[in-house]
Amino acid sequence: MGEKLNLSNLQPAQARKDRKRVGRGPGSGKGKFSGRGVKGQKSRSGSHKMRAGFEGGQMPIYMRIGKLRGSTSKDAMPVGPFRTETAPINLRDLDRFESGDVVTPESLVEKRLLKNTKIDVKLLGTGEVSKKLTIRVHAISASARQKIEAAGGTIELLREPKEPKRKKHHKEKPAAPEAEAAAEETPAAGAEPAAVEDGPTDQASETPEA
Repeated sequence: MGEKLNLSNLQPAQARKDRKRVGRGPGSGKGKFSGRGVKGQKSRSGSHKMRAGFEGGQMPIYMRIGKLRGSTSKDAMPVGPFRTETAPINLRDLDRFESGDVVTPESLVEKRLLKNTKIDVKLLGTGEVSKKLTIRVHAISASARQKIEAAGGTIELLREPKEPKRKKHHKEKPAAPEAEAAAEETPAAGAEPAAVEDGPTDQASETPEA
């Protein structure tokens, strides 16, 4: 049986360790510079709270490596204001619905085919459908549309499809006025020169004397 606990033998269960007290004179061992060395970045306050990837001010590695088209491109997905990300749902996933049901993003969440309604839903044509359904999604592929309409279903898009970009036709620049004037002055190739008509002469014609 162990010794009975009383105030004379009371002690902590784990040995205590005094905290480091810096800046308390040279006799403390951490006096003049408090263990931070002499000058430099790491001797300053807040220097040990640098963000991840910080390399002391030089160009970090993630900015030195080559760049690929992606997050800053307008055609990239799904980043930024040009978001084009959609949640794909295939026709084979619609077997959980009965004939005559209305398929919406909310009903897809109820059937646990979709996690939430924050992302637009696009219906794809993988699989077959034999039930007459009313589909209300944001986008649909051509093959899925064909199969649903063949089964007697209807489709209602929650967002109008974007119109394809039109190609810009550059207009021809008008010719300079000097060039037009020069073209008018020069006769066309193969054209005959205009005949010069003889005008009346001021001098009287001399008759030979008999």
